[in-house]
Amino acid sequence: MVDLAAHAPDLRQEYMALTRRRRMYSGILLVIFVVLMVASFDLAESRNAGGFWDGIRNALDFPSSVLSEFWAKRDEFPKNILRFLPSLAETLNIAAASTILGACLAVVLALLSTRGLALWPRLIPLFRRTMDILRAVPEIAVALVLIFVLGGGPVPAMIAIALHTAGALGKLFSEVAENADLKPVEGLASVGAGWAKRMYLGVIPQVAPNFLSYAMLRFEINIRASAILGFVGAGGIGYDLRNTMTFGTGMFDQAAAIFLLLFATIMAVDQISSTLRNRLSATQR
Repeated sequence: MVDLAAHAPDLRQEYMALTRRRRMYSGILLVIFVVLMVASFDLAESRNAGGFWDGIRNALDFPSSVLSEFWAKRDEFPKNILRFLPSLAETLNIAAASTILGACLAVVLALLSTRGLALWPRLIPLFRRTMDILRAVPEIAVALVLIFVLGGGPVPAMIAIALHTAGALGKLFSEVAENADLKPVEGLASVGAGWAKRMYLGVIPQVAPNFLSYAMLRFEINIRASAILGFVGAGGIGYDLRNTMTFGTGMFDQAAAIFLLLFATIMAVDQISSTLRNRLSATQR
């Protein structure tokens, strides 16, 4: 038998040495992190147009101006809400249309890039890299290019968000499809069913609850994205918000109304979507 008591001092020394080594490595990493942060901030400060420390004193000037003007014109708040409801509806339509288009494309890409389900197994890497590219390119970059080609409006925003949605949801859908039971697919294949019918009857019923849950979560994200794209001329309530902020004093009460309307809408959609996703999760159990 091994005498543990005799080896206890050696084990204790090895443990203490290992602890000191880990602390040293952690300290070195912390120092490197701090140095990089300071260097990055110094570079950003040197290239900033105004200067961070000089500008941070005025950080509260804009919100205070918005709040003060909103309070002074609070009687016009209901009228402003009604005025911007059509723009909000346009933003929601952009988000909904882009989510539906992106989700449909994501389903196809996911099934074509899933091992055991793909129609062309050798092209799985191609479809996966396609989803990576769609997911990596920001919506605003695609929207700016499309606005230059197609002109301003909701269509460029819808296409840009739909492409990004296809890449993001395609990755999630593919991971869900990998866990699908292949027995129904094999049964359909044995009776001569084609690839599309095998996917529609053998796979989609299994993964539909998860697909819908992820799509609703993406819809919440797309509402925010469509509002942001309005700043670059893609229409919707973001476009109105940019105009009110550009004109400055005199229209800050309208900007505040847009902020509140957008915030209330996103909160409501989040709550509704969370409730529906919880119900879908409950049905899966």
